[in-house]
Amino acid sequence: MRRFRAVTLLRGARTYISTRVSRGARDPLFLACLLVCGALLVVLVYRGSRPAALSPDRASWQLTPGVANAEVTQQTIGSTICVSGWSSSIRPDTGYTNALKIRQMEEYRRTGGPADYQEDHLISLELGGDPRDPRNLWPEPRAHAEEVDRIENELHDAICTGHLTLAEGQRRISVLKHTSG
Repeated sequence: MRRFRAVTLLRGARTYISTRVSRGARDPLFLACLLVCGALLVVLVYRGSRPAALSPDRASWQLTPGVANAEVTQQTIGSTICVSGWSSSIRPDTGYTNALKIRQMEEYRRTGGPADYQEDHLISLELGGDPRDPRNLWPEPRAHAEEVDRIENELHDAICTGHLTLAEGQRRISVLKHTSG
């Protein structure tokens, strides 16, 4: 019974709408309203296709999702990130990171000069982040860098002492940089 009512209502609505549209096609006011609605739809679609606003302080989930170093696993932390000097041994040269910083400043629509930012690893090297993948690097405002570095050191210590898993440390730093900067 309910299905019959729904089908009957849909048929009636379709007949009503088609009758109104065929009559309205001759009505200049109806056509003007239709054009205005179409223009509004175009504006809404255009605005919806623009990239989301980027925060001046935080990493973008889309531009910099973070990438882990495949060589660093929970099983290998004793021979990788927990070895003194290991991060320095895999850090990319400044020629690479400076050129990437300029490109990414444009992608992030950053204002100011390159000296106002450091090209930062989203998942830091000491937490097992990929050293060269652009999806793991972003132009971090220098004002935030010092505080974040302190947190990275704390997470690194917690991982290397067994108080935190590698995956959890990487998750926490990713959330921090994506939500707080």
